Amino acid sequence: MIHGKNFIGSDLSAEGSLTFKTFSPATLDELPELFVQATISEMEIAVKKAVTAYEHYKRKSGKERAVFIRAIADEIELSGAQLIERACAESGLSEARILGESGRTVNQLRLFASVLEDGSWVEASVDPAMPERKPAARPDVRKMLQAVGPVVVFTASNFPLAFSTAGGDTASALAAGNPVIVKAHPYHAGTNELVAGAIIRAARKTGMPDGVFSSLNAFDFSIGQELVLHPAVKSVAFTGSFSGGKSLYELARKREEPIPVFAEMGSVNPVLLLPEKINEDPALLAATIAKSVNIGAGQLCTNPGVLIALKSAETDVLKTELAKQISQLLPEKMLHQNISNNFERKTRQIFENKEVVKLAESEQLSAELRGRPVVAIVSGKDFTANPNLAEEIFGPFSLLIECGGTEELTEVLKTFRGQLTASVMATPDDVTSFRKQIEILQEVVGRLIFNGMPTGVEVGYSMQHGGPFPATTDGRFTSVGVDAIKRFVRPVAFQDAPDEYLPDELKDANPLNIWRRVDGHLSNEPIRK
Repeated sequence: MIHGKNFIGSDLSAEGSLTFKTFSPATLDELPELFVQATISEMEIAVKKAVTAYEHYKRKSGKERAVFIRAIADEIELSGAQLIERACAESGLSEARILGESGRTVNQLRLFASVLEDGSWVEASVDPAMPERKPAARPDVRKMLQAVGPVVVFTASNFPLAFSTAGGDTASALAAGNPVIVKAHPYHAGTNELVAGAIIRAARKTGMPDGVFSSLNAFDFSIGQELVLHPAVKSVAFTGSFSGGKSLYELARKREEPIPVFAEMGSVNPVLLLPEKINEDPALLAATIAKSVNIGAGQLCTNPGVLIALKSAETDVLKTELAKQISQLLPEKMLHQNISNNFERKTRQIFENKEVVKLAESEQLSAELRGRPVVAIVSGKDFTANPNLAEEIFGPFSLLIECGGTEELTEVLKTFRGQLTASVMATPDDVTSFRKQIEILQEVVGRLIFNGMPTGVEVGYSMQHGGPFPATTDGRFTSVGVDAIKRFVRPVAFQDAPDEYLPDELKDANPLNIWRRVDGHLSNEPIRK
């Protein structure tokens, strides 16, 4: 049963007078439950609890935190059909999609638990003392990563589970040893409540301190802004629009103590279509592109929003095939009326540019809130004169840029700013012939994909889901995969510290048996003096 209250640590609270409901894209109606917006007083209590919890939680061993994080995964699974049904109702996404997201959510939680059990993620480094070194003795210096303090997580609208309450941001922040305060997305407040309850149950069962996790409801921006400005908050994670992420980033910079905002703000994920690859099988390539454009109604940060090709007879064949594919696509449900309206407005606006021509649009019936897939065309020359044409349109839209030659192609590629991904559809000979152009793309992306579309992000050790600004606020970090943990830590060096004071990760005996860099060499052996 949905209660609509805020989780202030392990306590439920509903002090506020402002309430709101969530919306079902499937029925086009509001769902019945009322959610109570958190007050400033409740927010203050949540932060105070997080500060107190941090003093205890940061001292929990990696294995203890791993037990907690595995318990969260178990509790989410035990939520079963109720959670799946609610997420489907609030997002309009299919049961298959939500089941996939649920699996990804629990799998990434368990991945972080295994990282904690291994322990090497702290990047322990030891430079033993060299008292006899000339001309000056070397002190004993040891370094590792440690937690930063309370982290605020803003959940995403387009992933009600995987980038939400117990998604990658929360999982990585908790893994690093930080308490988390979630500002729940108002579109998914019921889904958030069910997952937040699972996290609280896991915390209780595993003996975690009260305040290690809180979740606050809010339909407007007030609570989120106050959380970012709170002096006890040490870091912020956000997935959403450029305007939202940039606003939080600027807000955090105005604090007396500026803090990092790790905002993933979207991308058009350019796809470079090279000549020999086009000529291999244009029908298959067109079908691959069309499917990627329409998956999830295009409401993915990795949607292929821009296609780039050289003008040629082969490209004309691809265009014909792509037009066929796009016209036959079934429009999919969009997440909310606001997103649907924005998609329609932006697609209208782009065709107000006389140089932009419609290649194809879905000819299938489109009920309310279903995004009709569209592909447009512009010349490389016109695009370089107006690169703003490549601004993200959140939905099933892609712009094909046709370049008059290699020189024009190079100029088009140079216009792109930071992106999450770029894809290169190429044969081996294409890669050789267009290596310079591919390297231009590499400079502005976090992930360079060969012969694959950008939709879909693998959660693992080598994934980079981030890119230079404006894709993210800090392209050095990823929001997906094991290295996401590095956003919520800071390095601390200990010089000539007594062994009994040192964290276990840095002690001479290496009681955790982790891999460390000792005097420049990887070792899991004790340090013998």
